Amino acid sequence: MQKNNIGEFGPIYRQFKEKPREAIKHLKKVKKGEALMALYRNDIGYVDIVWGEHDDKTEKGFGLYHIIKAHAKEVKELGFEIEDFIILVFQFGQKKALSNSTKIYLEGQQFRVIITTEWKGKKKSLLLSTFDLRPVSIKNPKRLSKIKKSQK
Repeated sequence: MQKNNIGEFGPIYRQFKEKPREAIKHLKKVKKGEALMALYRNDIGYVDIVWGEHDDKTEKGFGLYHIIKAHAKEVKELGFEIEDFIILVFQFGQKKALSNSTKIYLEGQQFRVIITTEWKGKKKSLLLSTFDLRPVSIKNPKRLSKIKKSQK
Protein backbone atom coordinates (compact mmCIF):
# COMPACT_ATOMS: atom_id res chain seq x y z
CA MET A 1 0.00 0.00 0.00
CA GLN A 2 1.31 3.45 -0.92
CA LYS A 3 1.80 6.16 1.68
CA ASN A 4 0.27 9.62 1.37
CA ASN A 5 -3.20 8.42 0.43
CA ILE A 6 -4.64 11.72 1.66
CA GLY A 7 -3.65 14.91 -0.12
CA GLU A 8 -4.62 18.55 -0.04
CA PHE A 9 -7.91 17.78 -1.81
CA GLY A 10 -8.78 14.67 0.22
CA PRO A 11 -8.30 11.03 -0.73
CA ILE A 12 -5.87 10.39 -3.58
CA TYR A 13 -7.19 8.02 -6.24
CA ARG A 14 -4.43 6.46 -8.33
CA GLN A 15 -6.56 3.85 -10.11
CA PHE A 16 -7.88 6.31 -12.71
CA LYS A 17 -4.69 6.94 -14.69
CA GLU A 18 -5.84 7.79 -18.24
CA LYS A 19 -9.43 6.92 -17.26
CA PRO A 20 -11.04 10.37 -17.04
CA ARG A 21 -14.64 9.26 -17.44
CA GLU A 22 -14.34 6.79 -14.56
CA ALA A 23 -12.45 9.37 -12.48
CA ILE A 24 -15.15 12.00 -12.96
CA LYS A 25 -17.95 9.57 -12.17
CA HIS A 26 -16.12 8.44 -9.02
CA LEU A 27 -15.45 11.98 -7.82
CA LYS A 28 -19.10 12.89 -8.45
CA LYS A 29 -20.09 9.94 -6.26
CA VAL A 30 -17.67 10.46 -3.34
CA LYS A 31 -17.56 14.30 -3.58
CA LYS A 32 -13.96 14.66 -2.39
CA GLY A 33 -10.41 13.90 -3.36
CA GLU A 34 -8.28 13.89 -6.47
CA ALA A 35 -7.78 11.47 -9.33
CA LEU A 36 -4.11 11.57 -10.29
CA MET A 37 -3.14 11.58 -13.98
CA ALA A 38 -6.74 11.00 -15.07
CA LEU A 39 -6.44 13.12 -18.20
CA TYR A 40 -3.63 12.85 -20.75
CA ARG A 41 -2.80 14.72 -23.92
CA ASN A 42 0.51 14.49 -25.83
CA ASP A 43 1.15 18.23 -25.91
CA ILE A 44 0.22 18.78 -22.24
CA GLY A 45 0.99 15.56 -20.40
CA TYR A 46 -0.91 14.24 -17.42
CA VAL A 47 -3.55 16.33 -15.66
CA ASP A 48 -5.20 15.53 -12.33
CA ILE A 49 -8.91 15.98 -11.69
CA VAL A 50 -9.75 17.30 -8.22
CA TRP A 51 -13.19 17.59 -6.60
CA GLY A 52 -12.45 21.19 -5.61
CA GLU A 53 -14.84 23.79 -4.25
CA HIS A 54 -17.48 26.32 -5.30
CA ASP A 55 -18.85 29.39 -3.55
CA ASP A 56 -22.52 29.91 -4.47
CA LYS A 57 -22.43 33.60 -3.49
CA THR A 58 -19.41 34.61 -5.59
CA GLU A 59 -19.73 31.78 -8.12
CA LYS A 60 -15.96 31.31 -7.83
CA GLY A 61 -14.11 28.09 -7.25
CA PHE A 62 -12.07 25.39 -8.93
CA GLY A 63 -12.15 21.74 -9.86
CA LEU A 64 -14.91 19.37 -10.84
CA TYR A 65 -17.38 20.58 -8.20
CA HIS A 66 -17.04 24.14 -9.46
CA ILE A 67 -17.51 23.02 -13.07
CA ILE A 68 -20.64 21.08 -12.14
CA LYS A 69 -22.14 23.94 -10.10
CA ALA A 70 -21.28 26.62 -12.66
CA HIS A 71 -21.90 24.82 -15.96
CA ALA A 72 -23.79 21.51 -15.62
CA LYS A 73 -27.04 23.04 -16.86
CA GLU A 74 -25.37 24.63 -19.89
CA VAL A 75 -23.49 21.42 -20.72
CA LYS A 76 -26.75 19.44 -20.47
CA GLU A 77 -28.43 21.94 -22.83
CA LEU A 78 -25.69 21.16 -25.36
CA GLY A 79 -26.59 17.48 -25.06
CA PHE A 80 -23.67 16.25 -22.96
CA GLU A 81 -22.96 14.82 -19.54
CA ILE A 82 -20.13 16.53 -17.65
CA GLU A 83 -17.91 13.43 -17.81
CA ASP A 84 -18.13 13.31 -21.62
CA PHE A 85 -17.99 17.05 -22.16
CA ILE A 86 -14.75 17.61 -20.20
CA ILE A 87 -13.03 14.79 -22.09
CA LEU A 88 -14.12 16.14 -25.49
CA VAL A 89 -12.94 19.69 -24.86
CA PHE A 90 -9.73 18.43 -23.23
CA GLN A 91 -8.85 16.10 -26.11
CA PHE A 92 -9.96 18.19 -29.07
CA GLY A 93 -9.81 21.79 -27.84
CA GLN A 94 -7.31 24.12 -29.42
CA LYS A 95 -4.44 24.72 -27.00
CA LYS A 96 -3.76 28.31 -26.03
CA ALA A 97 -0.91 28.70 -23.56
CA LEU A 98 -0.48 32.22 -22.28
CA SER A 99 3.06 33.53 -21.97
CA ASN A 100 4.17 34.09 -18.37
CA SER A 101 1.15 32.16 -17.13
CA THR A 102 0.57 28.90 -15.32
CA LYS A 103 -2.70 28.38 -17.17
CA ILE A 104 -3.42 26.49 -20.38
CA TYR A 105 -6.67 27.09 -22.23
CA LEU A 106 -8.22 24.37 -24.38
CA GLU A 107 -10.93 25.91 -26.51
CA GLY A 108 -13.77 24.54 -28.57
CA GLN A 109 -16.34 26.68 -30.34
CA GLN A 110 -18.53 27.08 -27.27
CA PHE A 111 -16.47 26.22 -24.20
CA ARG A 112 -13.00 26.63 -22.73
CA VAL A 113 -11.35 24.21 -20.30
CA ILE A 114 -8.66 25.70 -18.07
CA ILE A 115 -5.72 23.70 -16.79
CA THR A 116 -3.29 25.09 -14.26
CA THR A 117 0.29 23.85 -14.20
CA GLU A 118 0.97 25.19 -10.72
CA TRP A 119 -0.94 24.98 -7.45
CA LYS A 120 0.08 27.10 -4.46
CA GLY A 121 3.57 27.60 -5.84
CA LYS A 122 4.20 23.93 -6.62
CA LYS A 123 4.28 22.19 -9.98
CA LYS A 124 0.95 20.36 -10.37
CA SER A 125 -1.26 20.12 -13.43
CA LEU A 126 -4.95 20.01 -12.62
CA LEU A 127 -8.31 20.72 -14.18
CA LEU A 128 -9.14 24.16 -12.83
CA SER A 129 -12.33 25.39 -14.47
CA THR A 130 -14.38 25.85 -17.63
CA PHE A 131 -15.96 28.85 -19.29
CA ASP A 132 -18.97 29.06 -21.54
CA LEU A 133 -17.85 31.10 -24.55
CA ARG A 134 -21.34 31.56 -25.97
CA PRO A 135 -22.89 35.04 -25.85
CA VAL A 136 -24.73 35.82 -22.59
CA SER A 137 -28.01 36.15 -24.50
CA ILE A 138 -27.80 32.46 -25.47
CA LYS A 139 -26.34 30.87 -22.37
CA ASN A 140 -28.14 32.86 -19.69
CA PRO A 141 -31.01 35.16 -20.74
CA LYS A 142 -31.84 35.98 -17.07
CA ARG A 143 -28.31 37.24 -16.49
CA LEU A 144 -28.53 39.35 -19.65
CA SER A 145 -31.65 41.11 -18.36
CA LYS A 146 -29.85 41.82 -15.04
CA ILE A 147 -26.90 43.29 -16.94
CA LYS A 148 -29.20 45.50 -19.02
CA LYS A 149 -31.03 46.73 -15.90
CA SER A 150 -27.75 47.56 -14.12
CA GLN A 151 -26.57 49.63 -17.11
CA LYS A 152 -29.61 51.95 -16.97
